[in-house]
Amino acid sequence: MSVPIPGKSSWPELLGVLATPAATTIAHERPDVSVEVLPPGSPVILDLNPTRVRVRVFIDNNGIVNQVPVIG
Repeated sequence: MSVPIPGKSSWPELLGVLATPAATTIAHERPDVSVEVLPPGSPVILDLNPTRVRVRVFIDNNGIVNQVPVIG
């Protein structure tokens, strides 16, 4: 069982992991953030905002995380 890490802002260890377990891990470690899983081709505004409590989880066509999830 992992312990919540206050202030954790990125999850490089989730690169290559399936979307659902990755989103679950982020939600467990940072219950204060909103997790969005985005399939390929999803329209997004790529503005970084460190005060925004959202993590976008970008996945490939196989549902695998293909970018390091970060807060912003």
